[in-house]
Amino acid sequence: MISSNELRNGVTIVVDGQLWTVIEFLHVKPGKGSAFVRTRMKNVKTGTTLERTFRAGEKLERATVDNRQMQMLYNDADGYHFMDQESFENFTLQRDLIGDPADFLKDGMVVDMQFHDGAPIGVDLAAHVELRVVETAPGFKGDSATNVQKPAKLETGATVNVPLFVGEGDVIKIDTRDRRYIGRSS
Repeated sequence: MISSNELRNGVTIVVDGQLWTVIEFLHVKPGKGSAFVRTRMKNVKTGTTLERTFRAGEKLERATVDNRQMQMLYNDADGYHFMDQESFENFTLQRDLIGDPADFLKDGMVVDMQFHDGAPIGVDLAAHVELRVVETAPGFKGDSATNVQKPAKLETGATVNVPLFVGEGDVIKIDTRDRRYIGRSS
């Protein structure tokens, strides 16, 4: 059990029989009335978000989630295939279970996979990944305007917005949380 006062980003709890991960939390102590904790949570299985308020000190069931390092082998019509780095056991996850980070998964990439009751429930990618641009409009000399961007297709098939000077073949850094261009790799 965990108290609502101990909620933090990334904590996984059981609410109404389902697993939820806390995305945001705010402890509120109004001038009148009792304190409470306002949270925004993401359903681990479906990916939907929910805003929920808990009374201060309310007891919640904390989910036991284990993290194991996995290497992505490949993806196909059956899903994304991963191998445990220690036991060499293979797991297959569907795209809807992984969510948006699946756009940035590349063969051979090492990720953290979460398990609950022995079953895989999700994947955590690094905050930043380096991927090669395979298709984008050509850049021209003088294309250095600060806030002008164009779409670029990456080696994983994902499309992100990049500055005008980025060309095909460039390796760029992407923030996996908000699909934002960070810079070119050196």
